[in-house]
Amino acid sequence: MVRKEYIVEEIVKIMKNTDQIRNVAIIAHVHHGKTTLTDSLLARAGLISKAAAGDALYTNYEAIEKDRKMTIKSANISLGFPYNGKDYIINLIDTPGHVDFGGGVTKAMRAIDGVILVVDPVEGIMPQTETVLKQALKEKAKPVLFINKVDRLLTELKLSPEDTFARISALIGSINRLIDKNVPEEFKGQWKVSVEDGSVAMGSAYKKWAISKLIMEKYHTTFKDIFALTAAGDEKKLQEVGPIDEAVLAMIIDHLPSPKTAQSYRIPHIWKGDMNSEIGKSMSLVDDNGKAVGVVFNLTYDQHSGEVVVARIFSGTIKKGTEVHISGQASTQRVQMVGIYMGPDRIIVDEIPAGNIAAIIGLKDLSIGDTLSEEEIEPFDQITHYSKPVVTKAIEAKDSRDTSKLIEALRELSKEDPTIQVEINQETGEHLVSGMGELHLEIIETKLRDNFKIQIISSPPIVIYRETIAQKAGPVESKTPNRHSRFYMTAEPLPDSVQKAIDDGIIREGKPKGQSAIEDLVSAGLDRAIAKNTVDVYNKCILADMTHGVQYMNEVMELLIDGFEEAIKDGPLAREKCAGVLISIVDATIHEDPVHRGPAQVIPASRNGVYASMLEAGVFLLEPMQIYTIESPQDYMSGLITFVQSRRGQVQEITQVGEDVKLVSKMPVADTLKGFSNDMRSLTQGRATWYTEFAGFEKLPTNIQPQIVREIRSRKGQPPEPPKASDFLE
Repeated sequence: MVRKEYIVEEIVKIMKNTDQIRNVAIIAHVHHGKTTLTDSLLARAGLISKAAAGDALYTNYEAIEKDRKMTIKSANISLGFPYNGKDYIINLIDTPGHVDFGGGVTKAMRAIDGVILVVDPVEGIMPQTETVLKQALKEKAKPVLFINKVDRLLTELKLSPEDTFARISALIGSINRLIDKNVPEEFKGQWKVSVEDGSVAMGSAYKKWAISKLIMEKYHTTFKDIFALTAAGDEKKLQEVGPIDEAVLAMIIDHLPSPKTAQSYRIPHIWKGDMNSEIGKSMSLVDDNGKAVGVVFNLTYDQHSGEVVVARIFSGTIKKGTEVHISGQASTQRVQMVGIYMGPDRIIVDEIPAGNIAAIIGLKDLSIGDTLSEEEIEPFDQITHYSKPVVTKAIEAKDSRDTSKLIEALRELSKEDPTIQVEINQETGEHLVSGMGELHLEIIETKLRDNFKIQIISSPPIVIYRETIAQKAGPVESKTPNRHSRFYMTAEPLPDSVQKAIDDGIIREGKPKGQSAIEDLVSAGLDRAIAKNTVDVYNKCILADMTHGVQYMNEVMELLIDGFEEAIKDGPLAREKCAGVLISIVDATIHEDPVHRGPAQVIPASRNGVYASMLEAGVFLLEPMQIYTIESPQDYMSGLITFVQSRRGQVQEITQVGEDVKLVSKMPVADTLKGFSNDMRSLTQGRATWYTEFAGFEKLPTNIQPQIVREIRSRKGQPPEPPKASDFLE
């Protein structure tokens, strides 16, 4: 093995040659072999021995990942390789495959220009395969394909060479249809993958062999040769005539873009600033002499250095002493050190030029997606997470003296992973931690105990609901507590198309800025008059000021927005967050004396007006849904269908997969929390496997809503019966 410092020295020499840099993520469904494949590249770079590759799972460096043999957090590693007479840097990110940790994939997509999609040909395109590929294409990251575990087709399914190749061809065709469906318009037809052009490789990451167009030509081998060697179990010869590291390395360098190529089309896609400005041109050209600009895509915590910011540098050079503006902060901060990641290790270097990935020490109070820049600029688009937290647990310290330590630990964990949401329940003092699923919360609890050494008590999982409305209502008259000012509000459902545009990041949260933001609202389906007067977009809800000529309106608007956001955060029916609500202020009478229109007067009036107008419109709950893909021997299928339906599930598809059957169903999260895993294992004698995918929120059946509302309200210390509109209008 080569020492890491030597590898870093070699990498630093290449960093300014942007044509010889590739920023790449490995993406796949869980257990399709991403980390095993990464090992082979690490072995080629000299970080681990070739013998250990496949077993080392080097980028699963946390104890919890090693225990579960599962990638839980993205791992960054910079590797140097010689190829065709030139030296290249591959900044590689090994991403999680489990849906509960999909936030790690979303973050990584902002940092990279290309992806290696890994697929198991026996399982085929699984839910998370489709999700991660869509995420990559949405960020304009170009894909190549590695078909892993090909030996399973030969040894487990006993397919002939012809049938094996037919199955692989069908899989490539399906991947290309997915690419065509989701690829940005400008790359339609250009980003398809194929064996013929070398953008597809196939093999076994665990057994360290692969075949591709380059391998066939260079080593004079054919698919039939590979088939025969696999049938004979001659792994040593397979590795000689089909070295996996060479196949994958060639695919990355020949088919994935350099920063110089990628930034020209990615920057206008993720940054809404002026591309003709000095900064815009500098980023487009990856100019390391320009002003430094980067985007934070990860945050980690180091015992000695504190918070470490991981950022993709799009322009200029980041080094010790660089003063940077941070989006949303008034003052600048100074960089103390920069480094590059080698898996678990961070090695300090002098500087990181544009086109590379930097670990930055010395910056505080940042969030994922923040923009770093030497000059103040328009921030980059926020990183949009596809899945939403749907399960909550109440967590508290076993020893009350550890409470402040627990708060700090939860703060660190939620900064590292923005898909974790933490709230303090003021009534009970509990910390409510929300995550993507039970496994996500289980990992958080394990980290609190093992990494932060805090003994905790946690509640059973609770489902998160959303509140929305059925129809238009109002105007209602809401008075300030002193009765000196009045606001008239209407509530109506926000069109689904507008909600989708907010989800997709097309419409940004906060006050719309500029004509283009208004046009985005109109294009999404909002009435132009409302779009022009929108003053706040918050949690998929909109507040519009539709008043005309009301005196002092501008002076109280920020307070009205505060009241609106308070109401949306804590809805009227069950004190759950609201979604899909459009509130319009249609008239107002406001007292002339500023003393009578301060926060204590305007905020309650705004909040109560939102509550009353929503209740008049008819509030109902939305419940989170998940798609369950279940694979099981055929003998258990009728029992599985009954089982799914008993938990309010809808069977969507049943297909044959070899000797097994694949059942796809949509189920409410609430009905999968209690004993689901045990019941499933018992029903199939432990022979079923299943995967989940977030499927959005749907209306809770009317017949069970009153009971659920009473349960939630009681849990939150509220009177069990929900309020009426009149309760907020006295």
